[in-house]
Amino acid sequence: MHRVNVLHTTDLEGGSAPFEGTECQIRFHRLNSIGELPSLDGPVWAFIDWALPQISGLELCRRMRCDPRTAEAHITILIEEDDPEIGRRAMRAGADDYLAGNPSRTEILDRLLASQVSLTEPTPGRLLTFGDLTIDVAAFQVRWDGRTIPMMPNEFRLLRYLVEHPGRVFTRFQLIEALGKQDPPIDERTVDVWIGRLRRALRHAGAGDPLRTVRSLGYILDRP
Repeated sequence: MHRVNVLHTTDLEGGSAPFEGTECQIRFHRLNSIGELPSLDGPVWAFIDWALPQISGLELCRRMRCDPRTAEAHITILIEEDDPEIGRRAMRAGADDYLAGNPSRTEILDRLLASQVSLTEPTPGRLLTFGDLTIDVAAFQVRWDGRTIPMMPNEFRLLRYLVEHPGRVFTRFQLIEALGKQDPPIDERTVDVWIGRLRRALRHAGAGDPLRTVRSLGYILDRP
């Protein structure tokens, strides 16, 4: 089963519970800024409000197009009224579509499931590098200095997320949210188990321990 990610900038009527289909799982993520993206496995659809508190929707759209994690996202700009001129401005900024009003969770699901765009094709593969560490997203593989590091799915996604946000402290709850593990809720101490397994895998491969515990706060992946 493939995962589809929906990024939205305002609360959705009907909530943001995941949708489980026969061929895909659709997860909803509240988007506050491009720097706080969750771990994104699979196609990305974004619904961005024209006006946001700290940044315009058009600027957020432009930034998403420049970010390799969201460059291929299907972006819809949400406007107050059906104004073709505003819609054209959204398209020039890099949006794929525009929509008047704020769609509910059900309306977004209907839109995705009725779309001719495939929801089952994974996002094109890419490589993440962090010093001598390489993450092949498409192949679900981690290598250190060319050698493969065996890793379980949770630890792989955790490492990928930390590599995408180096030098930043994350609380346990933030990491749970980033991995989409908050529904149903899990104990925050589970993150310690993931971190322990990840550290052991990296040390065994000779990669040392780039993960640092920040007392009373959480964890950080130090830059190489």
